[in-house]
This record gives sequence, structure tokens and C-alpha cells, in this order.
Amino acid sequence: AEWAAETPTTRAAVVRRVAELLEEYEEEIREILAVEGGSSKPKQDIEHGGTVTLLHDVASYPLRASGKHGGSKIPGKENIVQRQPAGVVGVITPWNVPMKLSFRVVAPAIALGNSVVLKPAEDTPISGGLLLAKLFEEAGLPEGVLNVVPGDGQTTGDRVAAHPDGDVVAFTGSTNAGREVGKNAIEHFALPALELGGNNPHVVLEDADLDAAVDAGVFGSFWNQGQVCISINRHLVHESIADEYAERLAERAAELKIGDPTDDDVVIGPIINESQVERMMGYVEESVEQGAEVLTGGERDGLFVEPTVLTGMTNDMAAACNEHFGPIVPVIPFSDEDEAVELANATEYGLAGSVHSADRGHARDVADRIDVGMMHVNDQPIHVEPHMPFGGMKGSGTGRYNGEWIIDELTEVKWTSVQRERRHYPF
Repeated sequence: AEWAAETPTTRAAVVRRVAELLEEYEEEIREILAVEGGSSKPKQDIEHGGTVTLLHDVASYPLRASGKHGGSKIPGKENIVQRQPAGVVGVITPWNVPMKLSFRVVAPAIALGNSVVLKPAEDTPISGGLLLAKLFEEAGLPEGVLNVVPGDGQTTGDRVAAHPDGDVVAFTGSTNAGREVGKNAIEHFALPALELGGNNPHVVLEDADLDAAVDAGVFGSFWNQGQVCISINRHLVHESIADEYAERLAERAAELKIGDPTDDDVVIGPIINESQVERMMGYVEESVEQGAEVLTGGERDGLFVEPTVLTGMTNDMAAACNEHFGPIVPVIPFSDEDEAVELANATEYGLAGSVHSADRGHARDVADRIDVGMMHVNDQPIHVEPHMPFGGMKGSGTGRYNGEWIIDELTEVKWTSVQRERRHYPF
């Protein structure tokens, strides 16, 4: 209550100071991201820089959470609509982009006057949790506003989601886990904000600039070893260019350096843990058994998985119908754009996607037919802007992050009417 009563400028100043501290401690933070989460330099660049940019935008939220003031049909009455903090926000975050994905909820919640209970992922408790606590503490946030509780998902995470004092539960993770979190939140009428899995299509139409489509396909598949909900999960390519596309992609994939993520020229770092490696390699092996061919890659060395391109794929093979969350590229040919749209939508997910065509207007038309929350023309899905809505459809979750959309999630709307003169009633 005391933090909620602080002025918007005070709350904004704390967030701006955290952004400054992120830049002051950049070298140390990069090391944490590399050592704890296996982040290569390209991943560190985007996670660190993107978080700083996000925080500068979030610092504007306290003054943007404005209400309305208007008249009434009743003589002598005025109406006031205002936003007030939701209350206690429970935040459960993943290991793949731990710092940014924690900040994108924690910072707006604090800026808008809420208190926060943050449960970071077990694999990244520092970059996804304790680091935030340290930075906010140094920035002057009062004690008790941000509470970080590391622990496992089934014990600590379930308690955060099910606690009756929670008003909002923000979860980023798998769709299966998100269903349980949502049930737990709804049980005590907390608002669930769920950002879940994806099976994102990269659609390459017949007239696409193949060089640009391959460039986008490489980045969108292999950034952070493919361990990101908005990475490309399936490459849907017109049958007339599918073979050439796959060959070019395989050539580029084979050139990517694998190794120690603290080395500046390394692109492919380690997978987060053994269970993730076994799962994604299982999808590759099962797809091969189903008739796919490995054009390049397909091997592992400890936690390092080679960038892998699969051809002879169909949409129902294991590496295509599941969210593989790894450096795996299933190339699936289609005969016309109707089939491309049908394939793109043939999944429980609806998070993100991309379409490539020389005709941008036509690409827009195709993009509009694909049921996802975020679509990118002549680009790839790993694209986030702090003032644009982030979230998906179908099994990819509920609600949206960033800008006015996260303000809606983290505040309550209250209507107050004020009668300035005596009102006359019918009895």
C-alpha cells in the first residue's frame, strides 16, 4: 500500500535507475548470462540491450496509466475512471531468456505500484531472480515490494500460482504447465497472464528473395540454440525452391561455431540441461524413423547440439508437430499458399510466425490468414519491440505484454461517480 501511494515520478525514477545499473554492470551481467544460462555473445547482446530499452519504456508507465473524467446523464454528477494497482503480482519465469523475461513483468508491475513475488526458473535463479532483487535494492526500491523465492516449479511455483493473496499470476513456460497455473490462479480469482509455447512457421512463398529468407531462417532458428518460444519451429517452403532453400540453410548452419559462450565468435552455446537435449534429440531420431533425412548436423556432444537441418519432412513428424526448442530446422514443402496456410495453422499453438514474398501486400494477405498473435513480413519471429503487444492465440496463452497491454493486465479499473448537488430520486 505504501509503494502504491508513491508518486508516479518516484516509481518511474526507480525503474530508470535500474536501467542505468544494468548498463553500469554490463560486463558482470554478461558473464552471469553466459555461465548460468549458456548465452553466446549474440544472445547476450539482445537480452541485455533489449532489457535496457524495455526499462526505459516501462519508466513511462506510471504516467501512462491514466483514467478518464467525464460528465453524466444525471444533473450535477461527474464520472471518474481511474487505474489503480492490481495488488500482488505472482511472476513465474523460464530459463531461456531469464533476465529479460523476468524484467518484462516485474518492472511494469513495480512501476504501476504493485508488489511482486518472483519465482525464477530452477536453472537460472540468479539471472532470472536474484540479480533483479539486487538491482532494485540498489536503485532504492523499498523492502518488501519485490520478493524473490527461488525453488522448483512443482513446489514453489504452484504455491505462487495458488496463493489466495495473489491478484495476478504471470507465467511464461510450456502450455501444459500453463494450464495448471491458470487453473490454480482462477481458483482464487486471480487474473492469469500466460505466455506459453509456440510452433512458429516461417513461410517462404515462391517469389521470395531466397537470400533474405535464408538469412532470416538462420537467425530465427539458431539464436540461443533455438531455445526461445518465438524461434522458428517449422520452415514451410514452396516446393519449387524447397531443395535450394534447405541446401543453403544447411551450408550456413554448418558454418556456425559451437563452443564456449564466453568466446566472442561462438554462436551456438550449450543447451540448458540434459533433459532438454534428450528431448530434442528424440524428436530428430523419431523424425528420421518416420522418413526424414538429416541434411546437416544431427549429433550432440554433451550439452552441445549441432545445428540440424531435416528434409523429407511432413507436418506430422515429431520435429515438426512438437515444439522442439532446439537448433533444429524441419523444412516442409508446400504446393500453394492455401496449403501453406493450412500447414501453418495445423497446430495447437498460435504464438508467432513470418512470411517471405517479393510482394509485400500479398505477404500481408497470407500473414492475415495465419492464426498467431505476432506476424512478421520479410523477417523472422524473433522480433520484440517494447511498445508493441507480445502474446499469442490458441494454446500459446492469454493476455499481452508491453505498453498499454501490460498496463491493462497489471491494473484494476475503478469508476467513481461524484454527485456535486443534491440528486432527486423518484421516491
